[in-house]
Amino acid sequence: MASTMRRLGLVGISPKRWRTTTVSQTEDAYPVDVIKRQWDTGALNQVWLGDITYLRTWEGWLYLATVIDAHSRRAIGWAIADRTDLIKTALVMAMALRGERPEQVIFHSDRVTPSAQITAFAKQHRITRLMGYTGVCWDNAMAESFFATLKTEFYHRRVWPSKNKASKEVGAWIEDRYNRRRRHTSLSQVSPVDFELQYSNQNAVFAEAA
Repeated sequence: MASTMRRLGLVGISPKRWRTTTVSQTEDAYPVDVIKRQWDTGALNQVWLGDITYLRTWEGWLYLATVIDAHSRRAIGWAIADRTDLIKTALVMAMALRGERPEQVIFHSDRVTPSAQITAFAKQHRITRLMGYTGVCWDNAMAESFFATLKTEFYHRRVWPSKNKASKEVGAWIEDRYNRRRRHTSLSQVSPVDFELQYSNQNAVFAEAA
């Protein structure tokens, strides 16, 4: 296969080498992680996954924070800027999109997500904050997988002269490509938005039959 690809001038797309960037904030206390990597409970708005990543541009670094619903894989909240305090903004977007929520939503993140301010914000809005272990990427694998998809399929295949261009096009990729058009094997080959529509329709049918 490799020799055939070389002969045809084809180059495969693969992720860049993983680097450890987490800086654990030991002064903040977090509940024990009761999810144990079982993020999808079979319903929307039960577990939200948060994370933050770095995006390089010619003008310097951008930071992207996301909130993903573990059942639908949809990015329900996100924020991108040249500062790192973005998780609260992404959570506000997620809450606005979802509207009425269950009595309690679990927000799971790794330890790069700052800090006591977010813990207080989550408590104020009936969100239980849980965290994985430092340096164990599998403890937030679904959020890490989203960033790997973004960078491998889109971001690392282009050049980004300005922060403004990167911000606009990453936002468009999340909302148009990822949420609405990119099919997921785990969702029976439909997009996150289509999956949520199917979920809502099924719940409506069950409610009528009850």
